[in-house]
Amino acid sequence: MAVETLTFGCRLNAYEAEVMKAEAEKAGLDNAIIVNTCAVTAEAVRQARQAVRKARRDNPDARIIVTGCAAQTEARSFGDMAEVDLVIGNDDKMKAASYAPIAFGAPLNDKVQVNDIMSVRETAGHLIEGMDGRARAFVQVQNGCDHRCTFCIIPFGRGPSRSVPMGLVVDQVKKLVDNGYAEVVLTGVDITSYGPDLPGTPTLGKLSQAILRHVPDLPRLRISSIDSIEADPALYDVVASEPRLMPHLHLSLQSGDDMILKRMKRRHSRADALDIAAKLRALRPDMVLGADIIAGFPTEDEAMFANTLAIVAEADLTHLHVFPYSPREGTPAARMPQVPGAVARERAARLRAAGAQQFARLCASRVGGVETVLVEHDGMGRSEQFVPVQVPGAQAGELLSVRITATTADGLAGDALRNAA
Repeated sequence: MAVETLTFGCRLNAYEAEVMKAEAEKAGLDNAIIVNTCAVTAEAVRQARQAVRKARRDNPDARIIVTGCAAQTEARSFGDMAEVDLVIGNDDKMKAASYAPIAFGAPLNDKVQVNDIMSVRETAGHLIEGMDGRARAFVQVQNGCDHRCTFCIIPFGRGPSRSVPMGLVVDQVKKLVDNGYAEVVLTGVDITSYGPDLPGTPTLGKLSQAILRHVPDLPRLRISSIDSIEADPALYDVVASEPRLMPHLHLSLQSGDDMILKRMKRRHSRADALDIAAKLRALRPDMVLGADIIAGFPTEDEAMFANTLAIVAEADLTHLHVFPYSPREGTPAARMPQVPGAVARERAARLRAAGAQQFARLCASRVGGVETVLVEHDGMGRSEQFVPVQVPGAQAGELLSVRITATTADGLAGDALRNAA
């Protein structure tokens, strides 16, 4: 058995899992399972513990290493699990030296090897040649977060905001394109905060411009979740002028009610969110927007929730990531008056239903047209707006023009025109 990874949570974790696997193997580790955890909700932590126990049952002789955000914020509790051989903090999980002792059977004074993440000031640009089983590749451009939203534990798992130098990012993208990747996704914890810690204080928009200028053979550049209030003028310029930037942005919205946004300690208002959505569509009429939304945040009443539900249609949000609020110990929101869990779950279901209606409307509007589709695995790909598209006979990695013939339960279906997109 080689090194396997079990990854929970965000796109950044998916990228980091590839780096960890390579670094662990470089250190000589084998017959090991690395569990890369998420701490965004209590449920995510529970799932990680469950995965650790299952991994031990299924692989009694393997070494099990736990890392990621939950390992950083709840290190000792994972260290106390009999199934776990080693706990590594977020700052050290992508360093070969962290895996060397266990690879060679060296005795450990303490199986919990977690440092003070708040003291970390740099994020290395880890060059990877590709990502197993993916037609698109993620590139980490930033890590950490300097904001203190009242519901969020992630800054304590990731540390302060820090950026990867532009030159390293461009080199990474060039390598991936040379290896056949047609789409690159820029990812991080708070990527719109990119750059102020670097010489010249670049921005996410300037980074995007540099990538598209210096890697002309990159067909598609995609940006992951953004905090829209931080979007810089150069980013809007790229949205307006560069067709290789995909017309799909995911907004860190969280709520559509001003009082809840204030209690969350968000930096945008409801009006800001609507204005930004309108501005993006004015610059790029084919732009599709998604959003992260929390249902049942402490003190949320029905009127406040109604404002959030309404903004789904008002801002024309399509790809929704909806979370029932989950109190995280150590955050201010955990000390606020709580909404009953059943109410939060019911509100989350209503939001998901509204999102499903929006998504179905988007899909119906694309029937009869031609979409550019990147095939991720045999017969299935994604359009520029990130809609799943069934393309019979298409092979992973192909970038095709596809005539859309029908909607499906999950998205669209069509026939490849078989000319290069």
